[in-house]
Amino acid sequence: GGVNFSAVGGELSHVLKKSLNVDQDDFFATGVSIVMHPNHPMVPIIHMNIRYFEMPSTVSGAKPLRWFGGGIDLTPHYVVEEDAKFFHRQLKNCCDTFNPEFYPRFKTWADEYFCIKHRHETRGIGGIFFDRLAANEDLSWTEIFEFSKAVGRTFIPVYTELINRNRHKTFSPEQQEWQYQRRSRYAEFNLVYDAGTKFGLETNGRIESILMSLPPQARWVYNYQPEPGSEEAKTNSLLRKGIDWAG
Repeated sequence: GGVNFSAVGGELSHVLKKSLNVDQDDFFATGVSIVMHPNHPMVPIIHMNIRYFEMPSTVSGAKPLRWFGGGIDLTPHYVVEEDAKFFHRQLKNCCDTFNPEFYPRFKTWADEYFCIKHRHETRGIGGIFFDRLAANEDLSWTEIFEFSKAVGRTFIPVYTELINRNRHKTFSPEQQEWQYQRRSRYAEFNLVYDAGTKFGLETNGRIESILMSLPPQARWVYNYQPEPGSEEAKTNSLLRKGIDWAG
């Protein structure tokens, strides 16, 4: 894990132009991305990203494009329901300060985005995710920028609380093995589905920074199934869309 600050620009590849459904060639993108893979299996993985993208009007008749995106999501190795509720309620509080429609909209978006389709499970307990957030008659650029900063500033107090709740818990070698299993699912999502990884590779970004999100150690065990009734099985049962954690 780590903290990445990025600022890239240049000419979009044909693949990205098609993916973004744009005609312009030149682009500029900047952002900050944080991924933390704790050594302690009782402390969750967290990811936070805030980004800005723009394209000038280089095509006759085309409008300049710009938007913000980002979000925060949590991937516990062991889902502690009280921690999940705390996490989502803090995100809801952040969203509600700007627009009461933000949390339900961006929470659903996160549920859909952070889905490991080939495993039929979510990467973790979700959070909020938003992309291509642009100004309109109800939302100014200043409000979008302030919201993006507020999401970023939510990271430290929320994650500090989650660390302090769990860092002194004891754990067994078997629980560490489970942590490596959960890390492998995280790696699968980031290498197969993550839009940021794809964007970085298509724009010839710095590979060490692009792959910073991967865990330092992971493990794949063939057809691994947790023991029925175990804490691991409980965690698996909660890795799904649509849970109302903030309710």
